[in-house]
Amino acid sequence: MYYRDKLARMGIEVEPSNILTAGAATAAYLREETAYRKLCVLGTPSFEQELLRAGMDLESESPDAVVIAFDKTLTYAKLERACLLLNKGLPYIATNPDRVCPTEYGYIPDCGSIAALLESATGRTPRFIGKPEPAFARMALHFLGTDAAHSAMVGDRLYTDMAMAKRAGMAGILVLSGESTSEDVETSPEPPDFVFPSVRELHEALRNAP
Repeated sequence: MYYRDKLARMGIEVEPSNILTAGAATAAYLREETAYRKLCVLGTPSFEQELLRAGMDLESESPDAVVIAFDKTLTYAKLERACLLLNKGLPYIATNPDRVCPTEYGYIPDCGSIAALLESATGRTPRFIGKPEPAFARMALHFLGTDAAHSAMVGDRLYTDMAMAKRAGMAGILVLSGESTSEDVETSPEPPDFVFPSVRELHEALRNAP
């Protein structure tokens, strides 16, 4: 699993069952809150497997909905089919609005960029399931057995991580080691509650707290 392996390289051992992704949340939303079972999917093979485990049909010639996610296997044929279906008015769901995805070699297009491309071609915008939607926070809080008043969201993006914290009633802790900068914080209409250069400084602050 990508996130487990990434954390392991950072010296953090985490069981897959303790990782909640926008993809997993989207699969749960489709299974539990919709009647959509036949899907046109723009997503990676791992996301497709997540949907298959949730009982979705990804092979139908007459899908019920279009679902998009981060997709390193994206092709023009995929985009063409999605555009044609969206122009017919099919329900449209996306995992997350993040425009870029950080990698070891730089930022690459994420689901939000694919959604922007499809919006340019069709005029359609999806229902996002992951951050900054407060339902995603509620799912995580339920998973952890706690509530918003006793929780904080740590992240590096104002428009997803900190926006979700605000919407869900949690404290927002921004780290400047990712996408957002101190200049972004200064111009943000809803600045986070706390800002740290990185998680290292956050850890030190927590360790030294009375």
